[in-house]
Amino acid sequence: MQNCTLLIKMSYLCTATNKIRLPRPMIRNFSCKRFSDCSQCPKASEGSLVYRDLPRGEHFPADKCTQNFILFMIRGELLINSEEYPGKTLHEGHIVLQAIGSKVELLALTDVEYLVLWFNELPILCEERYNEIINNAEAPTTYTPLQMHNRLMSCTLDLKEYLKEGMSCGLYVEMKSKELIYLLTNYYPLPQLSSFFYPISTYTESFHFFVLQNYEKVKNVEEFAHLGGYSTTTFRRLFKNMYGVPVYEWILNKKREGILDDLQFTTDRIGDISQRYGFDSMSHFAHFCKASFGDTPRSLRNRAAQGEKISIIKEVVVEE
Repeated sequence: MQNCTLLIKMSYLCTATNKIRLPRPMIRNFSCKRFSDCSQCPKASEGSLVYRDLPRGEHFPADKCTQNFILFMIRGELLINSEEYPGKTLHEGHIVLQAIGSKVELLALTDVEYLVLWFNELPILCEERYNEIINNAEAPTTYTPLQMHNRLMSCTLDLKEYLKEGMSCGLYVEMKSKELIYLLTNYYPLPQLSSFFYPISTYTESFHFFVLQNYEKVKNVEEFAHLGGYSTTTFRRLFKNMYGVPVYEWILNKKREGILDDLQFTTDRIGDISQRYGFDSMSHFAHFCKASFGDTPRSLRNRAAQGEKISIIKEVVVEE
């Protein structure tokens, strides 16, 4: 009898909607919407990680890279032409690296999507693992694109969506770049990675060698760029990324170091030193020494002969 009474009361409560209002179920919003705009933030990304969606036929003419880059293919067919990958067609899931200073041409054979990570220094989480890779770097007989591991592909697809939304937070991009490289350097065997990263060391060493062998021979940045087969703009960007300072400022500082060594540690005539470093007159050379070391060439040599160690007192930042 009690059970019947309870059922009747429950039935009454369910039908008497004018007396009791049951709460409505909560409706979840599954749409992905950000409520902040990072584009004006001083920590906004400067384009180190980029998503590209190219139509068929889009062409990037051959040009020398002013930074290292790793390209992660998401969709389509992309023709790459470089020393490492001459006329190679990249497909979905392929990964290639091109080093700073290498000459690369790209052509979209179909509609194409990919991510490209630009860097001077690799954004690494595990320095020990990266050093192991570089220390074992060997040139492969034939360069072959890496095939994306499932974890790396998932990370790449997520990043694609974030970047398409306009995500530009520099700290976030840096964090995700490190995640990409962490997955890349930890989910492939060492021999594969050593071949993959080999171009970084070779191009860097060859560019340093070119600079050190030729900076004393050139009179200006344009001549320096032409000697290396670069456009002036590309050479300036490449040099700044490699050395951290503009070309002409670096050359001036090297000139100061050389002049100071010659005045302190050689018996070469001052006129010969002036000519060696390209000065048009002794007065110009004397003015340069006063601005850089605080005294005339002859006085500097006399002070050095008395045991005084002379140092550079001024390194003028030169706008190119």
